[in-house]
Amino acid sequence: MLRDFFLGSIKIHILYHANEEPIYGAFLIEELASHGYDISPGTLYPALKSLHDNKLLDKYEQNVNGKIRKYYTITEKGRRVLEEGKQQVRELAEEVLDDDWKRRNEC
Repeated sequence: MLRDFFLGSIKIHILYHANEEPIYGAFLIEELASHGYDISPGTLYPALKSLHDNKLLDKYEQNVNGKIRKYYTITEKGRRVLEEGKQQVRELAEEVLDDDWKRRNEC
């Protein structure tokens, strides 16, 4: 059940990283694992395909040490969706998290 909830946040995370630099699957699996997401290639690659099919990511291939690696970069549409997603995350965090947490983290 939680897996369904986290898939949306994983997609926002993917867009965030694609906005920073070109990304590829193995990098994302490691990056997401560092945030506690145990995501398999069977979950990640369909998410990347969906983001690409919806024109949120562009894709290109590059030969890396004799192997073809697929890189993804964010599109302008992807940037707009990322900004909307970030706003929704902010609003959700403000609503869900208690006042003590917010006070401790105000800077």
